[in-house]
Formats: sequence, structure tokens, C-alpha cells
Amino acid sequence: MLNFSPESRCGSHTAVALGIFDGVHLGHRAVINAALAKRGLLPCVFTFSASSVQQKQARFVSYLYSDLQKRALLAACGIQGIFSADFADYSFHSGEAFAAYILRDILNASAVICGEDFRFGRGAAYDVSDLIRFGDRYGFSVEPVPAVEMNGMRVSSSRIRALLKQGDLAEANTLLGASYRLTGVVHHGNEIGRTLGFPTLNQRFSEGQCIPRTGVYASLALRRGQWFPSITNIGFRPTIGDLTAPIAETHIMNQNEILYGETVTVTLCSFIRSEQRFGSKTELQNQLHRDCITAQEYFNKLGGMTI
Repeated sequence: MLNFSPESRCGSHTAVALGIFDGVHLGHRAVINAALAKRGLLPCVFTFSASSVQQKQARFVSYLYSDLQKRALLAACGIQGIFSADFADYSFHSGEAFAAYILRDILNASAVICGEDFRFGRGAAYDVSDLIRFGDRYGFSVEPVPAVEMNGMRVSSSRIRALLKQGDLAEANTLLGASYRLTGVVHHGNEIGRTLGFPTLNQRFSEGQCIPRTGVYASLALRRGQWFPSITNIGFRPTIGDLTAPIAETHIMNQNEILYGETVTVTLCSFIRSEQRFGSKTELQNQLHRDCITAQEYFNKLGGMTI
């Protein structure tokens, strides 16, 4: 994917999709697909780094996917160029400056696509009607895309975040249009899992990232191009009592090798149980055995692994 910045401007005419796209969910994909449909134009995205958007409409917001994940998902959709900016660096621009400097000068936009409720510019003071007016002035068309609804409700990142925090993966995945995934570097832990016979891939959440419901999930881990059945615990390890921030710990069933420093993708498939404190490591070990059995039964009912 091409990366654009004030120092690296686009030489091709583009169709630019506008949005934060922190989940690349079905609502986001409607905007992205409209950009992809513009024949003869390079499909691009202007977005803000998810971690740089601290508030939305005066409320603190967490983001679904890291910028690394977002870029991969956008590329998989067919987006060929991206301008990913830090919100603080551009939030002071007026709406007209955004249209002239970012869309015309840097991205060479011929078509701009956004949601019907898109707002932009300093203080989010500009809306789609303003964007259309600026497009007439600076040489690009504007296509507002209606919101996507499912079951009478709008598909939104806030709705998906709420579902993940409830542990409702089935509904969250429906709105995402794909299974919810964790992607991150495998870090060293205290290796307690290894002493229990359940070595884990430890992955940290980024600051400001949405944390799904704490507890144990049936999951799938992507390793060396192959998916393996696993269980994932998201939480604070109350039995060990050594964490101040939640992490994701994934045990690949029937495997013992840990690839520290590698980037691994884990798909959460089904919520098994809430996180709990055990009276001893032996009790924890026995429960982990039961969790693996529950996860395997889940995959058996599906007729095998699925993502």
C-alpha cells in the first residue's frame, strides 16, 4: 500500500474514502467499496491514527483495531493508498484548508466518499454540504454514503465495542463482517503457563484500545500461515496477581513452542467463561484442561476449525 504525506504526494488521480475506519466494519466498508467502484481512479483512504483520536463528540472513545491491523484490513479490501495522520497535527485546519491542502494538493482527489454524517475541520464545524461546496471549488466530486443498518440499528464502532465488552462475539462479528481478531507482538511473560503445561502467547493491548470482556475464549491462532485451535484468556491473571493492565494470553492446544518477538493473529471465536481467581495453581491447571475440552467441543460442533 502506498503511504502519502506532505512530503510524498500522489501523482495519480484518486478516489478518497474519508473516515477513522478503526474497525473496518460493514458501515466503513460501504464507504470503502464506493471508493473502489470509481473506475480509473486509485482507491485511497484519508484517516487518522486510531490511537490519536482521544475524544469524539466530547466523549472519550476507545478504538477497535490498532493502526497495524487497520492497514492490513484496508489493503485486504483493495485500498491502494493511505494518508494516516495524527489527529493533533490536523485538527486545527479549517474545512477549506483540508479540502485544498489534503484532498486536492496531496491526494489529488477526483472523487471523495464519506458517510452522510461526516464532519471535518477545526471543531468538526463542517459537514457534507460544505465538502460538496469545496469539491466544486477544488475539482473533486463528493459522494455521501448512507449509514448501514442491521436489525433496525446502525452499524457503528460504538455498537461493536459494546458487544465485545459484553462478550457477544456472534453479533459483533456480524457487524464487523469478519471475525474479531487480535494482532500483536508476542511478549515474554513470567512463564507461569509453561510450568502448568499451558505455555501462552502473551500480547498486550495498546493504550486506548477496546478491551473485550475479560475471560476465556475458544480461539484460533494464525502461525506460519496455518490456523490452530487455542484458548485465549483476556484479563489480569487474578490467581497469579501480577498485572495492572489486561493482556491476552493464548495457549495453542497440543503445542509448546512460543515465538517471542513475532507478530501473531488470534481470532476470538466463542466466550467460554469469566475470568476468576483460583485457590491454587493446581485448581487453575485443572480448569485450563476443562477450558481446552470446551473449546475443542465448540470446534467439533462446527465440523472443524473456522474463521
